[in-house]
Amino acid sequence: MKKISVIALLMASLALAGEVFIFATHKERSPEETHTRAIRSGYHVYAPPLPDTLTFCGERVPMNIYYVRESLDRELVSNMYYQSNTLFCIKRATRVFPTIERILRQEGVPLDMKYLCVIESGLLNATSPAGAQGYWQFMKTTGQHYGLEITDEIDMRNDLEASTRAACRYLKDLKRRFGGWAEAAAAYNCGENGLAKRLDRQMQRSYYDLYLNRETQRYVYRILAMKLIMSHPQDYGYHVRRCDTYPELPCEKVKMQGQNIDLYQFAQSNGTSYKMLRTLNPWITTDNLKNKANKTYTVLVPTKKGTEYNTIVHGKRDATMIERL
Repeated sequence: MKKISVIALLMASLALAGEVFIFATHKERSPEETHTRAIRSGYHVYAPPLPDTLTFCGERVPMNIYYVRESLDRELVSNMYYQSNTLFCIKRATRVFPTIERILRQEGVPLDMKYLCVIESGLLNATSPAGAQGYWQFMKTTGQHYGLEITDEIDMRNDLEASTRAACRYLKDLKRRFGGWAEAAAAYNCGENGLAKRLDRQMQRSYYDLYLNRETQRYVYRILAMKLIMSHPQDYGYHVRRCDTYPELPCEKVKMQGQNIDLYQFAQSNGTSYKMLRTLNPWITTDNLKNKANKTYTVLVPTKKGTEYNTIVHGKRDATMIERL
């Protein structure tokens, strides 16, 4: 009898222990804990590596200063994890960079300045709340000062080639005034008089030693961050095939002259649509060009098959990864 009681007690104990185990297991696998485990095993956020040495336009960035490193780190993290914007910049670069790089070389401006265009507009013909326009975000008065035609009918701030040449002239003037390319970039953002005033008051010569407004304080570091990411996209988690990017569009140049030009008719007579004409020539801002000065303009129109996807992709569906931009 005692033997049976002991066995019964032992079985009851085992049953109770089993219930405790099941309860503990159930508790351990609660939805919250399961979610946490899933995050730990399947979701990873990495801090981007910071280079020990870095240059901007051939000039040394003082990476030995803690606030320089931390400022760059902020912009690297922000742009690395702003995936949609950065991915589109990588995609657009293959269409826009060839023209920008060609002009930068011709004008004697370092190629790193193409990344200034990236952070200004995202390589689009953007319009800012303050009225800055185009790839290089010229204000009207500055654009006109550097030779861009800006009227009710024409806005050359939206022409990639013309605005890039104007930006080169402006940046070279800023470089001559302030002595360095980082300072020229900062002045491009906050204005040359504003930068000169801060340099004088703080008795400094270097952008990296200045206390500036928040936007300009971050400006050069944003350029540097996009340079790092777009120079080596795979190092920052971007795996983009060349066939995923936007290629240059095959176009030919034609002359447009005369007065009261009907752009609908002009497009039709040149074998394209009004949509394509305005898309390829965003500097035209009207559908009827009065052209009172009777100027002759050069416009882009697509070649015979310039709008067909299979004729403009990179090579034969080149699926190699983009390694450097």
